[in-house]
Amino acid sequence: MLTQDDVTLSWGELYDRATRVANALAADGVRPGDRVAFLDRNGIEYFEVFFGCALMGAVSVAVNWRLAPLEMAGIVEDSGAGILIYGSDYAAAVKEMTPQVTRVRTYLELTDFVAWRDAPNAGGATDPGFEPGADDVITQLYTSGTTGLPKGVMISGRNLATILNGAVEVFRIEGDTVSMVAMPLFHIGGTGWALSGMSRGGHSIIVRDIDPVELLRLIEGHRITDAFVVPAVLMFLLATPQLATTDVTSLRTIYYGAAPISEDVLVKSITALGCNFAQVYGLTETTGAITSLLPEDHDPDGPRAHLMRSAGRPFSHVELRIVDAATGESLAAGAVGEVMARSDQNMLGYWNKPDETAGVLDGDGWFRTGDAGWLNEDGYLFLHDRIKDMIVSGGENIYPAEVENALLANPLVTDAAVIGVPHDKWGETVKAIVVLTPTAPDDMETLTSDIISATRERLAHYKCPTSIDFVDELPRNPSGKVLKRELRAPYWVGRDRNIS
Repeated sequence: MLTQDDVTLSWGELYDRATRVANALAADGVRPGDRVAFLDRNGIEYFEVFFGCALMGAVSVAVNWRLAPLEMAGIVEDSGAGILIYGSDYAAAVKEMTPQVTRVRTYLELTDFVAWRDAPNAGGATDPGFEPGADDVITQLYTSGTTGLPKGVMISGRNLATILNGAVEVFRIEGDTVSMVAMPLFHIGGTGWALSGMSRGGHSIIVRDIDPVELLRLIEGHRITDAFVVPAVLMFLLATPQLATTDVTSLRTIYYGAAPISEDVLVKSITALGCNFAQVYGLTETTGAITSLLPEDHDPDGPRAHLMRSAGRPFSHVELRIVDAATGESLAAGAVGEVMARSDQNMLGYWNKPDETAGVLDGDGWFRTGDAGWLNEDGYLFLHDRIKDMIVSGGENIYPAEVENALLANPLVTDAAVIGVPHDKWGETVKAIVVLTPTAPDDMETLTSDIISATRERLAHYKCPTSIDFVDELPRNPSGKVLKRELRAPYWVGRDRNIS
């Protein structure tokens, strides 16, 4: 079953709706391989569209609703989607996007969705009978690139089948599982987790907005057994007084990942929620989790306590190796290098970006994660730093180049660098190091506020700096590259690794 608020669908009812969507899409001119964009927060309609696309061979594209309208437009335009289905909360954003989008022929607001889906000329509930191949693209999820441009990660049926089969090995999902789907569905952690729960016929509870009081109500009311959350959600729950009076005894396992977690928060969460905890590590490009630190490895007071800082071991179908980022040579246990992964979960590639695909996927099927880490003798992965400059704040990936471009659009800024600095709640937060023009005013407090506000007009708020340091010049190497490690170093003093 699938539940959101007071609406519950059986799997048969969801299948019926999905076939209607499939036929309505075909009636709208969508053909196998075409992209269909969806813009809204978590809701049952997303799954109707997702499965409807799959049933007729189209590719669903979930648009990150946290982005600024121009960023959303960039994703829709890049995908080439001919139809955009959107929630009423985003009608204003869609109106702003429209001049930037040239390929969308049909804009469908969810208020009109049922009438469109069930229209007499839409084709009804007959299964279209499309037979997908293992390497056909099922969904396309977007992840930002180091240039700030979005990249569409093409995820195939083989990719999804592999992770869903792994649901038994790692997620231990069964027919009586009641899973909470709280992560945004434009994330692989949202869609992937939701599909894992559905794959065994359990009951999935869809959460539209993260409200810790509401999450506790859902856990108690629906007797939720399993959930996947980012560490920030655990922190919110720990700070919620209602936790002390909520019945959470139904919980079996909390899976966490997508951002670093402090050992203190982890131990307090284990104590407060009284269930098993398991960490997962993966990327959109690997169709989600490829390693897991299982519940038996969460032993804060025992001889295995050191593993609490590990990302766990790879799934049985996943190969990991650590390589020298410059030479590609494999490194011995204990040596820090770039993490590479090989499995049938690795994406097909980036949509319409063959050069960028070739830069991360080699001919032997190995994917360069861009993360630095090391493996111990028992095969546990410890993440040490990121090869790239990406910042992870509250589970969201933020690329400095994108933020720097927005800062440099300000006429008072002549140079800028963006780094991640420690944050107790979000793991990291964005700090800008800025060089001002000689004519900039002297009121640094007002100037800081104005620059941040201007950046928020161009980017989603979570990408924008939360603080700014002003300097006379940025440190650079002889080739002119900003020495970001030098900029970061003072903020990470005393920490054993350069991510929280």
